Amino acid sequence: MEYGHGYGQGYGQGHPHNDERRHRMPAALRAPLEARSWRELGYVLLSLPISVVLFTWTVTMVSLGAGLLVTFVGIPVLALALAGCRGFGMLERTRARGLLHVDVPEPEPLRMTKPGLFAWMGAVLKSGTSWRHLLYALLQFPWAVFSFSVAVSFWTTAWALLTYPLWFWVFPMYAGQGGIQLYGDAHHSVYLDNPFEITVTALVGLVFTLATPWIVRALTTVDGLLVRGLLGPSRLSARVVELESDRGVVVDTAAADLRRIERDLHDGAQARLVSLAMDLGLAKEKLREDPRAAARMVEEAHGEVKTALQELRDLARGIHPAVLTDRGLDAALSAVASRCTVPVKVEVDLPSRPAPAIEGIAYFTVSELLQNISKHSRARSASVDVWRAEDRLMLQVTDDGVGGADVSRGSGLAGLSGRLDAVDGVLLVDSPPGGPTRVIAELPWRG
Repeated sequence: MEYGHGYGQGYGQGHPHNDERRHRMPAALRAPLEARSWRELGYVLLSLPISVVLFTWTVTMVSLGAGLLVTFVGIPVLALALAGCRGFGMLERTRARGLLHVDVPEPEPLRMTKPGLFAWMGAVLKSGTSWRHLLYALLQFPWAVFSFSVAVSFWTTAWALLTYPLWFWVFPMYAGQGGIQLYGDAHHSVYLDNPFEITVTALVGLVFTLATPWIVRALTTVDGLLVRGLLGPSRLSARVVELESDRGVVVDTAAADLRRIERDLHDGAQARLVSLAMDLGLAKEKLREDPRAAARMVEEAHGEVKTALQELRDLARGIHPAVLTDRGLDAALSAVASRCTVPVKVEVDLPSRPAPAIEGIAYFTVSELLQNISKHSRARSASVDVWRAEDRLMLQVTDDGVGGADVSRGSGLAGLSGRLDAVDGVLLVDSPPGGPTRVIAELPWRG
């Protein structure tokens, strides 16, 4: 049965009662036994030998290359040093993903204008990523020494003190009659010299044991920042990639709009005008033979002209409505709301008009959302609110319909989200099954 299958899955794997039992112990008490703590300790222990090798490679090769710059030999040596740092960077990113679960994207690859050894050396030396890897090699070594010393000191001290009652007899101290004899005869005895001292030592060890994983976690947090900041893609390159992606979205959207306009003209006004020309030609031929029939055909052609003009007005409104240019968002959105099949309340509270491009995107965003409400929501009412928050233009469209709208399904909302992304905008959809639906769009005030 479908019901039984779903019930078994939920109970066996993600059931809330299981999670409750698994997390009933406080995090502070779980930390010394968690796999994460031991993975982080392993990362710190490995960092020291790796950083020694990396630091030695970097200092040796860079010093050698800098010393040989008086000759041509220094350039390939420096390029080799940077290439080695990039190779170590790949190892460090893999280690951070595996042990710290830090997701570090791969940095931008070398950009070579042409193939060849000299082009490769030039690309390595001009790459900002290469020099950030070199900086990581220089900074990682002193930090690895510090974190290794702190982590090992705390771990060994914590577990040594915690387990003191198990090994204190290795260094027996004879205390005469004040001690408690554990075993042995009068000449060879092991005494529990001071039970209070042993208990206090073990409690102090427990405190250190509970605190040490959090200290190591703080150390590895710095490691994660170093790896992300110096071994991942730079913010500038990430921004360039984002802008290139946004430019592609804008180009695709513009091409789709042009195809839509062409299709609407071909299937609508153009076809109607062709039919109108044929009707007028027939009316011209009938004019002498049958004036009444010709007059009737001219009257029908007049009706076709009105219809064609209305279609052209609708098409022009879809490109950029005149009311938006003349009177702004308040009047334009009120006009859109009046054509919606659901009663819509519009409130626009703007101190001034945003940039024309942003104003147009806001208009078409609300227009498409209201079309979705008309077609899919089965709502009884809807509302549109527009306001300014600092340097952002905020739009909110709500309805009391059936809900279930989802951007991830590749619907019109996905295309709308792509348009907003192209201008650093954001689209948020809150539409649980059964409703209500709330869509918030955020746009920059100035494009």
